[in-house]
Amino acid sequence: QVQLVESGGGLVQAGGSLRLSCALSGSSFISTSVMGWYRQAPGKQRDVVAQININSGGSVDYDDSVKGRFIISRDSATNTVYLQMNSLKPEDTAMYYCRVVGMVKTHIAPGVYWGQGTQVTVSS
Repeated sequence: QVQLVESGGGLVQAGGSLRLSCALSGSSFISTSVMGWYRQAPGKQRDVVAQININSGGSVDYDDSVKGRFIISRDSATNTVYLQMNSLKPEDTAMYYCRVVGMVKTHIAPGVYWGQGTQVTVSS
């Protein structure tokens, strides 16, 4: 089983900060092409927050709602992706999921893999 271990969620007041981590170390990944974060609030669809296009020059994409507030980064040595979230708003409250596109040992083609989710709650 492919496991992406997420951490860093919690309860924070509006205007505060959190840093999410998604660790791929110890997993079966051979290579990764995209690493990113999605979020989903109850009753709503899962939407992209930010992602790094590793095989496209390392370009970074952000949803308009988080531009200027969130920063995605990665540590290639440890295969860990981070999401630094600043100036948090109540509207940011959601379950945040790590998403990775890559190759694993047990499959012959690239696949999409998800973390278990970490809850972020921003109080007003």
